[in-house]
Amino acid sequence: MIQTIDENIKNRKSIFAFSDKMVEDSKLNLIFDAARRAPSSFNAQPWRYIYARKGEESYDILYNLLMDGNKIWASTAPVLILGFTEVIDSKRGRSNRFAFHDLGMATAMLMLQATSSGLSTHPMGGYDTVKAKEVFGIPSGFEPGAMIALGYEGSTENLPEDLKKRHNAPRLRKNITEFAFHGKWLSETGS
Repeated sequence: MIQTIDENIKNRKSIFAFSDKMVEDSKLNLIFDAARRAPSSFNAQPWRYIYARKGEESYDILYNLLMDGNKIWASTAPVLILGFTEVIDSKRGRSNRFAFHDLGMATAMLMLQATSSGLSTHPMGGYDTVKAKEVFGIPSGFEPGAMIALGYEGSTENLPEDLKKRHNAPRLRKNITEFAFHGKWLSETGS
């Protein structure tokens, strides 16, 4: 039997245009349930998420953390999610060097479940991480990860031309030989 990549992995793409259709509670619960099932070092499950729906005060707080380039398109997303991870393991009392890795795995599960549920996502690093910790009163030992715009895909008609092109462009990925090396480090650039 020939194996193929799961359709949700193939179809997941960061979009720039969201519909104003609200995301159902049942779908939000599904995506967070998927995140909760992610593996983690020492089963620490260090990830935490703050999320808000458009129209809520906490949505405006999340939105205002974004860099201007992300504000252009993210304003149409009906849900914003901000991930955090516990970098100092409170149970073991020491640094968790895999905390961001674990947050990344939980977020990948979240995003794949979103795709499976007919939703679209767009993770972003362009926001004020220092202010995020401050405005949400994040305790010591936690650090922010990516922010995610979530919702149903919408029309690109109101996007600037450059974002329309990016939204509609094919999803380009590196060739496997550029990042997977059998038995030793291989690179044309030596990096």
